[in-house]
Amino acid sequence: MTGKALSLVASALFYAAPLAMANGAAAQSLAEVVEPMREGDMRKLVVHSEPVELPDQTFTDPDGGEYSLADYAGQVVLVNFWATWCAPCREEMPDLDALQQTFGGDAFEVVTIATGRNSLAGIRAFFQEEEIEALPILLDPQGQLARRAGVLGLPVTVIMGPDGMELARLQGGAHWNDENARAVLTEIMAQSGV
Repeated sequence: MTGKALSLVASALFYAAPLAMANGAAAQSLAEVVEPMREGDMRKLVVHSEPVELPDQTFTDPDGGEYSLADYAGQVVLVNFWATWCAPCREEMPDLDALQQTFGGDAFEVVTIATGRNSLAGIRAFFQEEEIEALPILLDPQGQLARRAGVLGLPVTVIMGPDGMELARLQGGAHWNDENARAVLTEIMAQSGV
């Protein structure tokens, strides 16, 4: 090879290497990106290798308004299935409230859905007792949404991407407003482009 040819090859490698590294980083799955951040309660978080479809089953508010998870399209949504009789559910609710107050907005939302038999008076009393102010009261009284979403015990938290697909799931209670959880959620939002 001539000096000019070597120079062209070296130049091509110089400019191609960063592009190849960028494409390699882009090819990382969400699970691979989030894996190093899974500490504390986030060790229980299962990040799917491929997004999972969520059901279109409706749920309601206390006034009878109907909703579906599709209503939250365009946001990363932390959907928490809970019940008033569930001790771990009750324990994590103040963290979820604080997370909504800190992170809630156009890009992110915490949606808590009381599933199964929960009295509205009991939910309101619990929210008042724990000073839960930023979370909605949403109801799945027959547990239809929870069943169709594969919720087998409580609490279950599903992280839904802006396209309405399930990205990750955590079975059991967690400290959702701690540093690890916020780092994981921030990365999921960044990877989701919101």
